[in-house]
Amino acid sequence: YGCQYGGFVPVPLPVSASLGNRGMYVSRLRGLLESCGASVLVSPADMLSLATEAAAGLPLAFIGSAGQLREQEPATQPLEATRPDEIAYLQYTSGSTRFPRGVMVSQRAVMANLQGIVGSAGLALRPGDRVASWLPFYHDMGLVGFVLGPMASQISVDYLSTQGFAMRPRQWLTLISENRATIAFAPPFGYELCSRRLRPGEAERFDLSCWRVAGTGAEPVRADVLERFADLLAPAGFDRKAFLPCYGLAEAALAVSFARRDVGLQTERVDRRELECNGRAVLCEEDKGSAVSTFVNCGRVLPGHELIIRNDAGQPLPEGQVGRITVQGPSLMGGYFNDPESTREVLSDDGVLDTGDLGYLRNGELYITGRRKDLLIVNGRNIWPQDLEQLVEAQPEIRSGDTIAFMVPGQSEPQVVVQVECRIMDNEQRQDLINRLTKLIFSDFGVRCHVELVPTHSLPRTSSGKRSRNEARQRFLQRQETTEAEMPVSVGQN
Repeated sequence: YGCQYGGFVPVPLPVSASLGNRGMYVSRLRGLLESCGASVLVSPADMLSLATEAAAGLPLAFIGSAGQLREQEPATQPLEATRPDEIAYLQYTSGSTRFPRGVMVSQRAVMANLQGIVGSAGLALRPGDRVASWLPFYHDMGLVGFVLGPMASQISVDYLSTQGFAMRPRQWLTLISENRATIAFAPPFGYELCSRRLRPGEAERFDLSCWRVAGTGAEPVRADVLERFADLLAPAGFDRKAFLPCYGLAEAALAVSFARRDVGLQTERVDRRELECNGRAVLCEEDKGSAVSTFVNCGRVLPGHELIIRNDAGQPLPEGQVGRITVQGPSLMGGYFNDPESTREVLSDDGVLDTGDLGYLRNGELYITGRRKDLLIVNGRNIWPQDLEQLVEAQPEIRSGDTIAFMVPGQSEPQVVVQVECRIMDNEQRQDLINRLTKLIFSDFGVRCHVELVPTHSLPRTSSGKRSRNEARQRFLQRQETTEAEMPVSVGQN
C-alpha cells in the first residue's frame, strides 16, 4: 500500500531461501530484480545480506530493510492519484514450467477480480466473516485473496507465517478454532500436511464448526486428499460441505471459477482409455470395471468473464471434450512485463487468454485435467502425470506429493521417468520397491518407465509449492549428460 501511495509499482518476491541453497536463491532473486527493472529493494532485516548480494552492481536507488526505509527523508513533491489502468502490482508466476514471468495487473483488473471473489458467485461474504491464512504474500492466492481481499471487503484476517505452517501445520487449525475464522484456503498439499501431522485423538481439541468455506486450488485438486482431511477432522466439527474448489491463475489476477458453495466436493469418474486416446471425458459407471480418472468440479466462470474450451486450432469444443482452457474478461493481465513475445504466445489481440491448462466443461462447470506442457504422450495416448503420481503415492511407503513424473527423449522413443522421494535405506528393499512400482505402472497404464528413488526433500518445487516437472526433467537430463561425458572411451587395439 505504501508503494502504491508513493507511485511505485510493488513487486512481491519470495523471501525464503528454501527455493534452494544460498547460491541458487541469490541467482534467482537477481534474475527477478533484473527482469522487473527494480529501482528499490526492501528486504527483511535478516535477509539483507542475501538481498545485497543479489543486487550487487544493479542500479538501485535504495537497498535496505523497512526500518531503514522509514528513516529516509520524506518526499516534498505532491503525490499523483492512481488511475484505473495503471499497473497495481507486478505478480511473478510460480514458474512451474519455465522461468517466472512478471504479470502486469492493473488497478481495474484486480478490483474486477475481487468483486467476483467476494460476491455471490465466489465467497459470498457476510457480516461476521473472518479469515485465517498462512499463504505467502508473493503468491497470487495469498496476495489477492488474503491481503487485498480482506482490505477491499473490510473483514478481519489473522495471519500465520508460511514457515510456521510448514513446521507446525496444526497451528493453522488452532488459529481457525480459537479466532473463529469462517474462511481459510490452502492448496491440496496444505490439507495433506495437516492430515499427516495430526496425532491420533488430537482432532477433538479443535472446534472447526465455524469454518464455512474451506477453499482449495493453485494445483490439481485431489479428492482423496481432501476427503481424508475431512474424515480426520470430523470430530472437530469440520463439515466436508465447506470444501470449495476453485480455479485461477496470476494472469487473471487470481480467480477464474468457483464451485458451488455448501455442497462440498463434486467429482467425475471418467473412462481413462477414452480420455487418453480420444480426449473425451466419458462418464464411467461404478461397476463398469474399466480404468478411471477422477476429476474435481471447479465450478462456473466468474460473472462478466467467459471461459471456452478450444482445440489447438482455436475452435470451441463441445462439452465433455478435453482442450485448452481459454478465458476472456476484465480481470485479465495487460501482459508480461518487458516480454511482448511471451505475451503474444498466450494473449490474443482480442483479449483471449490461453491459460496453458487443459480441461473440459460439463453443464457449464469446469474440470481441470492438467497442464498442457506436462502431458505425457505415449504411442498416441495422452497420459496425465498426476495419474501416475497418484498411483505411486497410493503405496504405503510413499507420501502424497513425494513423486514426480515427466518424459525425456530416449534412444528409440521417448521415455517416461518417475522420481520418488524414498525414506528406505536398505538397498534390497529399495530395489524391490523400484521393481514393484515399475510393474504396477505397466499393469495399470501399459507404460514402461524408469523409476528412480531420490533423497527426501529433493524434488524441485516452485515458490508456491507446486511440483516443477520441467525443472525435474532438466535436472535429470543434465545429470545424464554429465554421466555420459564422464564415461571412459574405449580405444581398440591394433
